[in-house]
Amino acid sequence: MSAERLQKIISQVGLASRRAAEKMIQEGRVTVNGLIVSELGSKADLETDHIKVDGRLIKKPGKLVYLAFNKPRAVVTTLSDPEGRQTVVKFLKGVKERVYPVGRLDYYSEGLLLLSNDGDFANAIMSKRSQLVKTYVVKVTGALTIEQEDKFRTGISLNGQRTAPAGLKMIKPATNPWYEVQLTEGRQNQIRLMFKNCGRLVEKLRRVKIGFLKLDIPPGEFRHLTPDEVAKFRRVLKLETGKE
Repeated sequence: MSAERLQKIISQVGLASRRAAEKMIQEGRVTVNGLIVSELGSKADLETDHIKVDGRLIKKPGKLVYLAFNKPRAVVTTLSDPEGRQTVVKFLKGVKERVYPVGRLDYYSEGLLLLSNDGDFANAIMSKRSQLVKTYVVKVTGALTIEQEDKFRTGISLNGQRTAPAGLKMIKPATNPWYEVQLTEGRQNQIRLMFKNCGRLVEKLRRVKIGFLKLDIPPGEFRHLTPDEVAKFRRVLKLETGKE
């Protein structure tokens, strides 16, 4: 294996996205053969160099793992939490490989979350370029007006940046109605902020679908994706075949 940029190596082993890996490098958390490397663009060879992140030696996963998990409410989408809150790791009993969340669901949100140790797969799922649709059901404090619904579908300005057009339809009329929302991007707390922009608060938020994959397991449980599901994701994401 030839030398590659450190952030690419860290990403490929599933430890973090490339952007997060760049931050790790700049923060001095990455060493190569015992020396701290903090300059972006530095290269290494995973086969011959000892690369450590936060003191932990990284290496190619022996087996690629792809999990679908139904994240309960009040669980953090990280492997550890300095505040001592429950993390997704608690629910992955029996999984021997170290896997990482693909994207995130905020603390009070629930539903479908993918976890994997395949960095290329994870990066493709999270990439804006993939245009992969994520579907959510959301309970809010009051119905939107027709004008507000149009704002969802054309884009809402959040922190000076307009959101991509979102799919929106009411699925359960009530004083506090339920909406189905479809996004192709994933800014932090995006759905909550979009409704807040329209004067509505989110009471419940559940992701029910990622691309073609539907949520089909109880809260707090996980299952392995089937080989056919992994292959289908690879086709959709235009990844090379044969890695699964």
